[in-house]
Amino acid sequence: MSRAILKPARRSKPMIRRLISAAIGILTVAVLTAPPATALALPTPKDFVSNLDLECFKTSPYQPPATTLTLRHLNPVLGNLPTEQVTLGPREQLCVPVAKNNVLPPTPVLEFIRYVDLACYRIQGASVNTQLVLSHLNPVLQTLPRQQVTMNAPQHLCVPVAKNNVTPPAEVLSLVSHIDLKCYDITPNTPLNLQLGLRQLNPVLVDRIPAHSAQVAAARQLCVPVFKAGDTVPSAVVNILRWIDLEKYDILTQATPTISLTLRHLNPVLGKLPVEQATIGSAVQLAVPVAKNGQFPPS
Repeated sequence: MSRAILKPARRSKPMIRRLISAAIGILTVAVLTAPPATALALPTPKDFVSNLDLECFKTSPYQPPATTLTLRHLNPVLGNLPTEQVTLGPREQLCVPVAKNNVLPPTPVLEFIRYVDLACYRIQGASVNTQLVLSHLNPVLQTLPRQQVTMNAPQHLCVPVAKNNVTPPAEVLSLVSHIDLKCYDITPNTPLNLQLGLRQLNPVLVDRIPAHSAQVAAARQLCVPVFKAGDTVPSAVVNILRWIDLEKYDILTQATPTISLTLRHLNPVLGKLPVEQATIGSAVQLAVPVAKNGQFPPS
């Protein structure tokens, strides 16, 4: 009597790939939402800055109370620029940390980067007309050629906030609460013409905004580190802050969910400002780390 031979069913390759992708997604969410187990040492300037990518969302309109700040440049390349007073105008963006092309920051520095949320307010100031050469720092973009730009007038001041009362751990707060970036218009507005995959890193958004693609277009701004008068910053933190230079590019993305958030200022100088309500929709810009004039963050 003949006996039928049964062959084990094989899963198709597309199904296997989908299962692997789903498993990676679940693992990533678990990593990004889990709190650190032990106290964290400050990262090196190179590790922190080169892995800092921020996706910037247009926010609902909001005008903070009249606030005038005195700003001084921290980066050595711009140390000769004068101190400047600015007044906070309307809030226009919220910039939040992302990973590009599923390349996550190393675990120690990830615990700091995931809490870098910056609210960006319109400001006005004098044009500085400064020529610079920019080099990309992030591993995904560092093979791109250097670019020459002219830094013109300031347009935004981006300051640290916490979303929905999710406050960073103390050692993380000691760094991220002092990140103040003054964003200048730059020319030429050279397009990057590159498509990237973006994934949220912050615990509040990691499971609310799905991973998505972004077409990176023209360069618009260079955001450079400044010190606000009245702030007290430890020297070890200053040594990291002074190297945070981010170049902002326009991006085109698919529609993402509209999300309502509560924003609270983290920097002591702005700590008395009221809590803000913000609604974000689709992203409009991507800020990526660069070095100026061949001066790179130390390891």
